[in-house]
Amino acid sequence: MNQIDCEGNHRRDFLKIGTSAGLMGLSLPELLRLEAAAAGRAPAQRSRKANSVIMVWLAGGPATIDMWDLKPEAPEGIRGEFKPADTNVRGIRISEHMTGMAKLADKVTIVRSLYHTIPSHGPATTFMTTGNKPIPSIQYPAMGSLCSKLLDTPTGVPAYVSFSDLRGGTAGASGFLGTAHNPFIVEGNANSNGKSPAAANLRVRGIQLPNGFSLDQLSNRDQLLQQFDSTFRKLDRNDDLLDGYDAFHKQALEILRSDKTKQAFDLAKEKKETREAYGLDAFGQGALAARRLVEAGVRFVTISLGGWDTHGKTFESHKTKLQPTLDRTLSALIGDLAERGLLDNTIVYCAGEFGRTPKVNKNVGRDHWARSMAAVIAGGGFKGGHVHGSTDAQGMAPAHLPVTPDDVSATIFQNLGIDPKMEIQTGSGRPITLFREGTVIDSIVS
Repeated sequence: MNQIDCEGNHRRDFLKIGTSAGLMGLSLPELLRLEAAAAGRAPAQRSRKANSVIMVWLAGGPATIDMWDLKPEAPEGIRGEFKPADTNVRGIRISEHMTGMAKLADKVTIVRSLYHTIPSHGPATTFMTTGNKPIPSIQYPAMGSLCSKLLDTPTGVPAYVSFSDLRGGTAGASGFLGTAHNPFIVEGNANSNGKSPAAANLRVRGIQLPNGFSLDQLSNRDQLLQQFDSTFRKLDRNDDLLDGYDAFHKQALEILRSDKTKQAFDLAKEKKETREAYGLDAFGQGALAARRLVEAGVRFVTISLGGWDTHGKTFESHKTKLQPTLDRTLSALIGDLAERGLLDNTIVYCAGEFGRTPKVNKNVGRDHWARSMAAVIAGGGFKGGHVHGSTDAQGMAPAHLPVTPDDVSATIFQNLGIDPKMEIQTGSGRPITLFREGTVIDSIVS
């Protein structure tokens, strides 16, 4: 069911690729053909600390002043109802309702001095997910789309997968990179609703065959299409593009034939205890699937937990649902990655589009506030047991080491082995810097 936020925007599936026409096997080659016409991949990469990113998106703008940056000494009406609690790192304290994350503070960096100047859901989401402040003249690609273009991905798996319902007309999109680098959208239900794990029905749009259609039939159809291509090639002077189409059509068949993505979504292969630790709901099981996807070689996965647009009853919502749900799943994800030896090369980035006002409103809620917010980053070359920056005594603005969304994005890409200042070209040949105003935050890199 679609929900509407405080600005009247619908919460939809995370920017659809577009309706597939007929046979699913034909939509993916078309996307890949578009990629063939684009510029090549990145030049030789820098020293890489991470291979993949899992973005845990908190849709609506979380009140991070009540989560990661509490102000117990602030006046009543600002400090909120929650008490700060000790973690396993001396001197780092977070919300008393984040008990799981308190045990894993040694594995994360908390960025407490993050800020920007856009208090509107859509544009702020675009800024946070692209690492570039929105401007009218160009649509910047999401970080996942950049990973799709710039990082090699194993045969048989998509580069960029999204479970999310991000807000905003352009958030999550491939922007000037073109349709080929949009996310593959997860459909179905990650939650088996208490039934056998096999009841969870996950699939990625564009890489399944229709019911009753076999791979042999697809191959036969492919052969027929090649015959048509051979005929029309003689009439088309753009042989290179047709050759590229042939190559990517072959790649599409390889993806369709591969079991890697199918196996990643087979949550029945996980122990019952693991599934329960993540949480037997769509968010928890989506996070578990995200872990399995990065194991299979997917480069960027976005999962989302909505409901953070708390203009009223902030503390009730955080205490009874939001913080316990996030704490359970985020701590399970980070802990599971660490136990499997995957955290060292997987970045987990947890953030929303902005924070909430330090001042509590008349509805016992907090309103939009982009001037101060916090984010949590784990793994993939980032320090553990570290806090970057601080806000002033009332949480109104950064007081020490302020950073912006483009700084965080630049640092993530440096750890992925990609120069954040490299240039890529738009379809019209215009050179664009990945993160035009981003500066790497060296102090949070291990």
